[in-house]
Amino acid sequence: MNFIEAHRLLKAFPGGPALAVRLAFSGTADPLLPFFKAVAARAGLDLHVETLPFNTLRQSLLEPPPATRELFLLLPRDLAPALDWRTGIPRRAADPEALWEEAASWMEGLRRRPDAAVIYLDAPLPPLFSDAAQGPRLGERLKGLALSLGARVLDGSFYSLGNDLASGCPIPGTKMGALAEAAAPLFLPPPLAAPRKVLITDLDNTLWRGIVGEDGPAGLAFGPEGAGHGHFLYQGLLSRLKEEGVLLAAVSRNREEDARAPFQRSGMVLEEGDFVAILASYHAKSAQIALLAQSLNLGLEAFVYVDDNPVELAEVSQALPAVVCLTYPRREEELLPLFETLARLFSRPVVTGEDRERTALYRRRLVTLAPSDARGGDLTAFLQGLEMVLTLRDRSRGDRARAVQLINKTNQFNLNGRRFTDDEIAAVLARGGALWTAELSDRSGGHGEIAALLLSAEGVVESFVLSCRVFQRQVEQAFFAWILARHPHIRGMRYQVTERNQPFADFLARLVERGGAHPGAGAEGDFMMLSPKILVPALGEALPLFQVKVDG
Repeated sequence: MNFIEAHRLLKAFPGGPALAVRLAFSGTADPLLPFFKAVAARAGLDLHVETLPFNTLRQSLLEPPPATRELFLLLPRDLAPALDWRTGIPRRAADPEALWEEAASWMEGLRRRPDAAVIYLDAPLPPLFSDAAQGPRLGERLKGLALSLGARVLDGSFYSLGNDLASGCPIPGTKMGALAEAAAPLFLPPPLAAPRKVLITDLDNTLWRGIVGEDGPAGLAFGPEGAGHGHFLYQGLLSRLKEEGVLLAAVSRNREEDARAPFQRSGMVLEEGDFVAILASYHAKSAQIALLAQSLNLGLEAFVYVDDNPVELAEVSQALPAVVCLTYPRREEELLPLFETLARLFSRPVVTGEDRERTALYRRRLVTLAPSDARGGDLTAFLQGLEMVLTLRDRSRGDRARAVQLINKTNQFNLNGRRFTDDEIAAVLARGGALWTAELSDRSGGHGEIAALLLSAEGVVESFVLSCRVFQRQVEQAFFAWILARHPHIRGMRYQVTERNQPFADFLARLVERGGAHPGAGAEGDFMMLSPKILVPALGEALPLFQVKVDG
């Protein structure tokens, strides 16, 4: 960049955000300023440069650092004043070791300002030494000292003795633009990455509080008060991003009808039409996101995924590392960092009319989008690191309120959808049956009792449910393996297809595939015969993921 180019840039610059920098330089800085301002203007910033009074650079280190960004433009004379050409050449030869120690001592002060940016001009040294070889050797040592501070080193062509003596600015006019270009990365903020284009959100306990498959649309909270307040704010942010051109999508482990039902209720900030796609199935979320990216013809680096479930996040992150994965927090006071991150990832300086119509444009491209049944990432290593503890509780006696609640509330991982009264469960237990629950905790905290199994005295599993909060953790495999080992007389389960229990059907299909289950004959309908001798070792592969405790 020459002076004319710098002048044109500044003349055409319409203005922008202000950026303040203090330039610490022992020469006359004024000739450099138009070039520094021009490289900032090219980045859209209005640069304001504070300069030091002439020849006060060394003293400036004795003062506290300023609040603004500091840029030190150093010459050898700043490290040791005897190396200043302007003061003349003394009659007596200098001691290179003494100069080195002085330079190293002064640079310690600069080392205590780790936020300062440094450029070092490797200018030629005055002939101060009896042994001419001492000068180049000291010069190399001084350059190494600057490099140890992370300085950007520029060669001797950036120094002009004539300019230094005539005007006090040692930089040749032909090099001022190049100097500003070299300094720009040190004082300009890093350029913003291209804004992300697609925000994919989970639904349950993310877009709203509650689990639609268990609580129903009426049991969800998403209003500007109480348990749903944080979700109300989250939806508000997503609504604003959508108006600015961000594509919203949802990926949920639910039936499609259940996932869409809450959008029919009044009072929710977001409507179904605000989403370019709502993908609901029990397949791997990473497969759904990959399918969406392919259908939208967008690279995965354009996607951000938000979920409250760390296992789901790990699965997507492992399978699709280009996708930014963010956790929706459990506590509202932790929402601010999430909101700030989303605002930064989707930040754009200008919003056009086309941006506001982007969702409608892309929705027309996605007339149908069938869920993908592709496998997701292998989560074994991640699950091992969760430090999960599975506590088995015998609820055949004593308090069984939570077990009854689980059986009558859980819809998705549910053996048959049958609801039991407390009296009916008591009758099964009175005839010699058993009722077990499982409680889960991990390094993040407790999840409460999340599984229940009711077993008759005849060895028939009458009910087996698992909360969808802990899908993908292999809890159902470990729990059932332990039950089968504890009750080897089990001969079958009373299975029934329902509108919502596809996750249990998938689990049962794996049992059949392993040869440990097959349909029973006779008048018992969908009764499934079980082979514990086959299933215990097959399902028991999940047990090492847990520390198993037994209470009762």
